[in-house]
Amino acid sequence: MRKSLVAVSTVAALGLFACQPDTAEKPVTEKEETTQSAGEEMTASQKHAYAMGASMGLYVDSRAAQQDKLGVPLDKEALRKGFKDGLEDSLAFSKEEIQQLAQEGEQSLREKQQAAAKEQAEQNVSKGKEYMAENADKEGVKTTESGIQYKVIEEGEGNSPAAEDTVKVHYKGTLIDGTVFDSSYDRGEPATFPLNRVIPGWTEGVQLMQEGAKYQFVIPPELAYGERATGAITPNSTLIFDVELIEIVQDASEQDASE
Repeated sequence: MRKSLVAVSTVAALGLFACQPDTAEKPVTEKEETTQSAGEEMTASQKHAYAMGASMGLYVDSRAAQQDKLGVPLDKEALRKGFKDGLEDSLAFSKEEIQQLAQEGEQSLREKQQAAAKEQAEQNVSKGKEYMAENADKEGVKTTESGIQYKVIEEGEGNSPAAEDTVKVHYKGTLIDGTVFDSSYDRGEPATFPLNRVIPGWTEGVQLMQEGAKYQFVIPPELAYGERATGAITPNSTLIFDVELIEIVQDASEQDASE
């Protein structure tokens, strides 16, 4: 059982480690130089063992940060003792009890995460409605029947797409607090996709535009990601998009004719 738990933790930690931001261009500190030097002196077997330990450490560090946010700080002294006792096979509980305690801890954490997500979703609904109510009174802002708000930043002169068309756009997506969660501008390359394969707010909103136009959209959660969470977007988030419709790459009739 102990081996199984270690394997799961290691895989999870490796996944978390792979998602960490690239730090290759950051200055190397004296401490890091010393650590890297020590690493170079390890044998292959030692490096593999070190990687396993480091992966578990990274996993625990990430888990501790999550628990801190939920108001349930991780007792690292107890964790260290459990790890040491496990290595020495001098456990304070039976293996069956440890499995049960681990499951109870995971269940408790899930319940707290769910409660926090529910509270966040409720706050997002309230804040989103307040934001949209204030935004509706701003000059140039219009509201569609479905509830999308839009403002024309720059008019276009080309054609308007249909829902089935494939479009090329530049865009920036932000939360109502100004947090940028996605930007084709930052990537330095416009995005191309069928308009009916994105969130409903986009499908509807971009059809209002002409090629060459720039609009700002405020999209309520029911026309965005709803109760789903993705990256920086938490459940029931109201989203703001600055969109530039570069061109209609292929309209539906052209696509049908080519098939």
